[in-house]
Amino acid sequence: MFEGPLDLLLHLIQKHELDILDIPVSFVTEKYLAYISLMEALSLDVTSEYLVMAATLAHIKSKSLLPPDAVAAQDEELDGEEGDPREELIRPIARVQKYKKQLGN
Repeated sequence: MFEGPLDLLLHLIQKHELDILDIPVSFVTEKYLAYISLMEALSLDVTSEYLVMAATLAHIKSKSLLPPDAVAAQDEELDGEEGDPREELIRPIARVQKYKKQLGN
């Protein structure tokens, strides 16, 4: 079992030998949702954190499908920043990865 949604994402990234700086959001989202479905099929409680992460992955994927000009305009409206929408996943996953390495897992 995983300690939270970021732990699951890190597991998927490591299992499929993905580059943490170039996460294929579509692939990871598909695997993530499959895991949530498995948890539901096993009658395990699916916490809201996992569902929020699934929504975040879907949001990032939708932003990646927009033309760059539309993404930049949307980012400026929201917070004045522009860039790769995957950035919001990279930092927390990197922190979890660093923490797990320190623990020796």
